[in-house]
Amino acid sequence: MPLELDKQDRQQAIESLQRYFAENMDEPIGNVTAGALLNFFLEEVGPCLYNQGVADAQARLQQRLEDLSFEVHEDVFAYWRKFDANKPRNKPKK
Repeated sequence: MPLELDKQDRQQAIESLQRYFAENMDEPIGNVTAGALLNFFLEEVGPCLYNQGVADAQARLQQRLEDLSFEVHEDVFAYWRKFDANKPRNKPKK
């Protein structure tokens, strides 16, 4: 699945790359070159980040599923226990 940015996010990413080059590199980078570099990052590195995000979401959902069984667990055959708990216990005969 190719990673794509919407038009506004893409433009902001290109501007961010241009600023980075202007402040940290010997030469500035043009709009077309920044767009090509962004495409490279999206294709080459983007899937790693995407897959990590999916793995993080799966781990979080798995944890929530484990919590769910604890949070909503109901004891079975508990009707008589509420009566038995209130009964006085007979002392054992000697």
